[in-house]
Amino acid sequence: MKKIIFTEAAPAPIGPYSQAVLIRDTVYVSGQIAIDQTTGNIVSGNIQDETHQVMKNLGFILKEAGSDFSQVIKCSIFVKNMGDFGKINDAYGSYFPIHPPARETVEVSGLPKNVNVEISCVAYI
Repeated sequence: MKKIIFTEAAPAPIGPYSQAVLIRDTVYVSGQIAIDQTTGNIVSGNIQDETHQVMKNLGFILKEAGSDFSQVIKCSIFVKNMGDFGKINDAYGSYFPIHPPARETVEVSGLPKNVNVEISCVAYI
């Protein structure tokens, strides 16, 4: 059975999609961008701050689903500028100190709300 996951701790979807979907013991978390739910604003000081906000949003959703970063098995990272990869990687990597998940990183020409990074993930519970 499919269960829709929603938490007010993370930004509400900005389109016709769910924050996450849980099927059996696997949670599929939609791509998150750097919206600070407390202010509704995009975090845009620098790419590390933006990446940390994205990861916080993912963490809120994972928690609501009964999971956490240690149970993430795959991430997809979309970046506007591959030149930011090292800084994004440093921030992202701090959430996976051991046994990081599989992932891909893809440069794209644009992202929602003109952000610089979007990350989605798949985890088990």
